Amino acid sequence: MNIQYYGDFCFKITTKPGGRATEEIIIVTDPPPKESGLRAPQGKAHILLKTHAEENDRPLEAEAIFDCPGEYDVKGVTFFGLPSFRDETKGETRGQNTLFVVQSEEISLCHIGALGHELSSSTIEKIGHVDILFVPIGNHDTLAISNIDELIRKIEPSIVIPMHYKIPGFATNIEDRTPFCKEIGNCPESVETKLTVKKKDLEGKNMEVVLLERA
Repeated sequence: MNIQYYGDFCFKITTKPGGRATEEIIIVTDPPPKESGLRAPQGKAHILLKTHAEENDRPLEAEAIFDCPGEYDVKGVTFFGLPSFRDETKGETRGQNTLFVVQSEEISLCHIGALGHELSSSTIEKIGHVDILFVPIGNHDTLAISNIDELIRKIEPSIVIPMHYKIPGFATNIEDRTPFCKEIGNCPESVETKLTVKKKDLEGKNMEVVLLERA
């Protein structure tokens, strides 16, 4: 499985759920709007996951698009969405959000989207075991960094991948990764171009932060 970061909430995940000699399945999450200054992944995706709506959503060609809670199975990739909100007032200010848990190659990924409130214990239980957790760390229009740190410790993923923070070329006023790294205390010095991971690579890892540069 390969994971590339395009900035904001957007990732391109390339996986082979059927095994090494089978078709590659491309999953894209939350293509960034044009005014963000970021580019979206090129080409067609098999699966597009949209955790939340933006005023100027950028269209991206995909065989299947999912933007709401439910249980799904597409081309050997199984995943489910859980309802949540972008604020602490049940969506009154910023609207709804969907957490997606994706399972492929025996690896479980959880993208919490633009989550803006603490999760209940029942929701964390539904999320279940997570190998790779994608969390927003901009400390502005999503959950505060201290709450993100707490959420990470509750879920206890093998790997944490930060998203939605200030990077070169991203036209936004949110924080860069510095406050998050100070809070969590274990950010690496190096930034990877992409994450290539197999199930066996996750053995012994506990809340290890992986920083990805913009693709």
